[in-house]
Amino acid sequence: MAKRLTLFILIAMVSGIVLGFILNRTIADPAGIATITGYLSILTDLFLRLIKMIIAPLVFSTLVAGIAHMGDTAALGRIGVRTIAWFLLASLASLTLGLILVNLLAPGTALSLPLPDAAATSGVTKGAFTLKDFITHLVPKSIFEAMATNEILQIVIFSVFTGVAITAVGEKAAPVVRGVEALVQIMLQITDYVMRFAPIAVFTAVTSSIAKEGLSILATLGYFMGGFYLGLILLWALMMAAAFLIVGGRAKLLARYIRDPFLLAFSTASSEAAFPRTLEALDRFGVPRRIASFVLPLGYSFNLDGSMMYCTFATMFIAQAYGIELSLGQQITMLLLLMVTSKGIAGVPRASLVVIASTLAFFDIPEAGLLLILAVDHFLDMGRSATNVVGNAVASAVVAKWEGAIEVLEPDVIEPLHAPSHTAHHGTRGLDLDPQANR
Repeated sequence: MAKRLTLFILIAMVSGIVLGFILNRTIADPAGIATITGYLSILTDLFLRLIKMIIAPLVFSTLVAGIAHMGDTAALGRIGVRTIAWFLLASLASLTLGLILVNLLAPGTALSLPLPDAAATSGVTKGAFTLKDFITHLVPKSIFEAMATNEILQIVIFSVFTGVAITAVGEKAAPVVRGVEALVQIMLQITDYVMRFAPIAVFTAVTSSIAKEGLSILATLGYFMGGFYLGLILLWALMMAAAFLIVGGRAKLLARYIRDPFLLAFSTASSEAAFPRTLEALDRFGVPRRIASFVLPLGYSFNLDGSMMYCTFATMFIAQAYGIELSLGQQITMLLLLMVTSKGIAGVPRASLVVIASTLAFFDIPEAGLLLILAVDHFLDMGRSATNVVGNAVASAVVAKWEGAIEVLEPDVIEPLHAPSHTAHHGTRGLDLDPQANR
């Protein structure tokens, strides 16, 4: 199923580019293009809504089941510390790489734009980052509100409390654990159904983007986009090199298994769309479910490597376009500022643009500069989303390796994720209810 889905997604991407180009060149009326793309977007929006529909219960059920079988709170704390440590290292690497590349390539200097009117704005609402708001936002006022709005980090907090409480209660909570495990299987089966619509969503999304913007927009800001994608490619290579160094030669299997979620995230420009498939890829690679279901949701809030690189790259590009020089000290300050502000952007619409708008204001760079990149933001978001998938998959594999928990599976006998696992339960001291629950 995975191989066929990858092939269908690739076919849908190519077909979307061709049809979008034809529509862009044959329909001169912008209103006509808007009408067509509006109808096409119905299918894309429906798919993304289906994904959002399953994210909250999937994260909750897999995380609670994983913690219940983790064994004890000491193991949970150890995995948590290792996960956050890796996220901080990955964040620093992605931000620094983006800063180095944008200084070397200087994609904005050729524009030499005059400074805009001080009152000019980009239209992107910027929110000031405050430590108080970030910390208080971690804890949900209501788990139902958190699930309704897909606040992943809040769902993670509640799930951790629930899983730890189940472990503390012991055998009395056994029926609850069995119910949660059943919910996991149900949600994964629903995921399998939803993913069958992915190629259709990819086709309509790509067609709409090319029909509205045309291929010419890619040439206009081609140097900026090319520099950013060069940075992403280097970041992918760096992350996979780290995986090979820590995990070993089996990391090549990880690269193979995440190909499907990588393409899905790239073509839909949505990391959320790839979450279930990334979980499946890690399961096939041998990362225990108790670790993958803990690291992945945290990664969607704390480890958005592609988005963080984009923040430094785009901010410096806009400064260069207006001829604004930023000293080395200011650039280091920007890096440290983005290390903090980028951690609260998960779930925010056009989150990277919001963070960039706030960063521009902090360094007195014209906010109207965001208009330079708005036209190509969707195409850049495709790369950012795919990079987030790679970063979180590598993080899960690395943490599993540090825990000595990677299970070597034979690829030709691995079942789809929604099917019962054949992997034996490996020595956890939690509620030993079902051998497959630890996966």
